[in-house]
Amino acid sequence: MCGRYKLSTPFRDIVRLYNLTADASRYDNAPARYNIAPTQEVAAVRYDKATQERSLDFLRWGLVPYWAKDAKLGYSLINAACETLADKPAFREAFDRRRCLVLADGFYEWKPLGGKTKQPYLIRMLDRAPFAFAGLWERWTDKATGEVIESCAIITCPPNRVCAPIHNRMPAILAKADYAAWLGEVPATRDELEASLKPCPPALMEAVPISTKVNNVKNEGPELAEEVPEAQEARLL
Repeated sequence: MCGRYKLSTPFRDIVRLYNLTADASRYDNAPARYNIAPTQEVAAVRYDKATQERSLDFLRWGLVPYWAKDAKLGYSLINAACETLADKPAFREAFDRRRCLVLADGFYEWKPLGGKTKQPYLIRMLDRAPFAFAGLWERWTDKATGEVIESCAIITCPPNRVCAPIHNRMPAILAKADYAAWLGEVPATRDELEASLKPCPPALMEAVPISTKVNNVKNEGPELAEEVPEAQEARLL
């Protein structure tokens, strides 16, 4: 699964790299985030077919299907397995109609060391560049209050050889060539979309051990992403 990640790339760079129509100066005061967790707002790119433009939006992490009776359902839908998107009621329609890019420049996973001890790792691109998780989004309205929640889930796939020693799943990181089809800018079949949900080439990535400070969602700051000596138990596994 993917349950925690970071996005510290300045939004001025995000606007340029993802060909967004947003005024980059709007985000000059947006903080770098080093410990993004479920239920928080996350940066995502969506495509508006009416304007034919990409937008930068902030969605709640934890997908709430439009038909859900309670928004709490989103707590259990932070990830969507690529193998079952077309079958699961919670994801099927969003897969067909509401896809997005969830922006990141690193994600965290924990390697079991025995007992309850785990070594956290930051997994990132070798060049430290930002990337896009394949995502699904939904718009849900609370019938009692009229509150509207726009939410998302991150799609996962089998791990590549960088992630496999740490976890049995990894987020599906889209190749830039697949952005347009995933966002719905150009036509694509289900088979073509599913084919884009594959492990990122391992030669592009690295995993580095980091401090257990990242375990607490209340902790923030660049020190969370700093490499530390790997626990002895992790080296032995």
